[in-house]
Amino acid sequence: MSKLDEIKKPIEQELEAFEEKFKSSMKSTVPLLDRITHYIVKRKGKQIRPMFVFFSASLCGGINESTHRGAALVELLHTATLVHDDVVDNSYERRGFFSVNALWKNKIAVLVGDYLLATGLLLSIDHDDFHLLRIVSSAVKLMSEGELLQIEKARRLDISEEIYYEVIRQKTASLIASCCACGAASAGADVETIEKMRLFGEKIGMAFQIKDDLFDFGTDDVGKPLGIDIKEKKMTLPLIYSLSKVDKKEKQRIINLVKNHNEDNAKVEEVISFVRNNGGLAYAEIQMHRYQDEAFQVLHTFPDHTARTALEQLVRFTTERKK
Repeated sequence: MSKLDEIKKPIEQELEAFEEKFKSSMKSTVPLLDRITHYIVKRKGKQIRPMFVFFSASLCGGINESTHRGAALVELLHTATLVHDDVVDNSYERRGFFSVNALWKNKIAVLVGDYLLATGLLLSIDHDDFHLLRIVSSAVKLMSEGELLQIEKARRLDISEEIYYEVIRQKTASLIASCCACGAASAGADVETIEKMRLFGEKIGMAFQIKDDLFDFGTDDVGKPLGIDIKEKKMTLPLIYSLSKVDKKEKQRIINLVKNHNEDNAKVEEVISFVRNNGGLAYAEIQMHRYQDEAFQVLHTFPDHTARTALEQLVRFTTERKK
């Protein structure tokens, strides 16, 4: 049994029921659409987002039908953004499989993303879950703003550490924050408690993204090609910190490699070595654990509970995972 399977055991039945409801929520009368959504569901991830929803609800009053709809809403909107992201990034692979746009081209992929988005909105409206819809819609808005901010800054490669944190707060942390807030809201928690859970999720989302950025420099044997972010001209924390530690000439040299030689594997490896040799990985690890500790501080304002323990384990999994 994997570490993640152990963590999800207390809500295993809830997750199984959620999977069925999630699948049925995507059904349509169009055979092509059903084939594509079936393909998407078969290649789903680790259920980390639904787990945050369910454990947060359990901590704040208990899991109910509204919690299941909240988890489905988050997954539908998240899946829609992934489908659209692959089009934007010209990416033909997702979790080791062909992306939707690789198999069915961009036009169909965009329409599928739109369909998933609309399905999530209707799921909430049909059950009067307007409080959940507001939480998740705010996250999607932030994710779009974060993506555009990153694109804008990538043109000049002038992202400071502060801007980097703002980008990942919007792009990644906002979604995990919405999972925790949705869970609390679905359980009938008050405004203060919902905000506390949202903040907890945001801190975890920050740590999660920094961990993801570390993978790009080969801190673990994850079977993932190194330097993907560099090839996409993304300025992540290890690189940003390392550039701040060298003189102007060396900084410009490395930026030039990222900007103009990002397709050359030897040059990408040179950038990776530069980051490793200038303390970028160690610094990013410290910042990741700082956000994790801040998340625990928020979580420990709640009374001891099996769900609180499960959330602690889930937090550790996000920062200790191998891929």
